[in-house]
Order: sequence, then C-alpha cells, then structure tokens
Amino acid sequence: MIPAAFDYKRASSAAEAISLVSQYGSDAKFLAGGHSLLPLMKLRLAQPAMLIDIGRVKDLSYIKDDGKHIAIGALTRHMDVETSKVLLEHAPLLSHAAGHVGDAQVRHRGTIGGSIAHADPASDLPATTLALGATYVVQGPRGQREITAANFYKGFLESDLAADEMLIEIRVPKMQGAGWSFQKFNRRAQDWAIVGVAAWRRKGEAGVALVNMGSTPILATSVANAIANGSSINDAAAMASNEAEPQSDLNASTEYRKHLASVLVRRALEAASK
Repeated sequence: MIPAAFDYKRASSAAEAISLVSQYGSDAKFLAGGHSLLPLMKLRLAQPAMLIDIGRVKDLSYIKDDGKHIAIGALTRHMDVETSKVLLEHAPLLSHAAGHVGDAQVRHRGTIGGSIAHADPASDLPATTLALGATYVVQGPRGQREITAANFYKGFLESDLAADEMLIEIRVPKMQGAGWSFQKFNRRAQDWAIVGVAAWRRKGEAGVALVNMGSTPILATSVANAIANGSSINDAAAMASNEAEPQSDLNASTEYRKHLASVLVRRALEAASK
C-alpha cells in the first residue's frame, strides 16, 4: 500500500499546470482532491513519475451563469456544486447529485473536474453531466477545445483527454424547468452506487444516464427516444439496459443490475414527470 517513487510540483495557475504537464506528458498526473488517484497509486495501479498539484489553483474554482448554460470551473468542490444558488435554480439535478458524493469530508475536498477526468463509471457526476448534455472544455499547449460529454468517455477510466491536456471547465445547459430525479442504490450510505440513474424530463424530451452499468457512464438513448415517441414510462424503463454492458461483481450479478436499472429508471421518470 505504498506508492512508487514520484516527483512533485505545485502549480499556482492553470497556465503553469498546463506548461508542466506539457513537459512531462504521460509521465505526469494532476492531483486535485486526490480521492481517486491516491488509492490507485497506493495499489500501484497508477505509477506517475510526476505529480502536479493543482489543488490551490484558484482561477478554476467558480460557478457562473453564462447565458444558455452554467459554467463550472473544473476545480470547484463538490460542496460548492451542491450548495450553489445558480445551480439550484438552473441545474438542480447536478446540485442534488453532488450531495450524494461520498461524505461531507470528501465533498469539501473533491472536485467536479477530478471526478469527470477520472472517468469512473461508478461515479455520480460523470453520468449526471452526461444526462444533462454537458460540454467539457479542455486546454493544452495547442489551445482549447470542447468535447461533448457523449464523446468524452472512451473506456474504463479512459477519456478523450490527451496526456498534455487539462480539463478546465464544465458547461451544463440550463434545465429550463424540466422535472428531474437522481436515484442511487447502494448497500450503505456513502458507498459507490450498485446502480444509479440521473434523469430529467420536459414534455416530450428526456435525458437519462446510468451509473455503474458498463465500462463508461451510459447514456440511455433508447429510454429518451421511447419517451420522445410517446411510450409509457414503464415501456421506456424496460429499455434501460439497451446501451449498457453491466458486469457481475461481489455486489450484484449482471441480471440484478439490469433489473435495478429498469426499476430506478422508472422511479426517476415518474419523479421527473410530477
């Protein structure tokens, strides 16, 4: 449970962090809250030669109304996402989901950008931003680019981020009064979800994403299409696993996860329809 040897540098700004990662490339990892990276390092599943500490970079911690969307700095803490008046008004689904991340200590240290960049399919916020149709802004030595959440997640703990790029902002469309629900089934409070669902609904539109139902967060497009075509909630929920590839583990079998997904999607859509 001891990490391999590594060097350490602290960045004071986003520009400095990007400059450093440009020097070290795939040998470097960013350290923000550390809740995802440090356990992997202790198990030696990750062995970066250089840690770039961005925990004190202040210019990437903000939440602001930017017209049609809400802009969230990548280093914004979960607790700030949970309690933001701007998000509570315009994207309450994201605020609510942030309140389900770990415990209070984790939420005061962990960052939304760290959760998304880590690309863990069992995490709550990647799936929630996926359901909301978010766009991620990344920056590297060649400048900025935007990646839709639907195109960001490539595999287990793999994303479209290049080795010399840094996630700097999450842009979440305003929900415009849509109904919403976040459902999470776990064995104990603060555990990872065995299955989770983030969903919103507005008239004939809907967005549904699944937590821990595959190697990436899953966008349940079959469910959204069924709602758009006038299907009942029960019929739409029956399609919850169409895009998913759930695996068996110590907590649940593949069949149990599929059953849970249908049940939780039905509950989420019912709550979002009220």
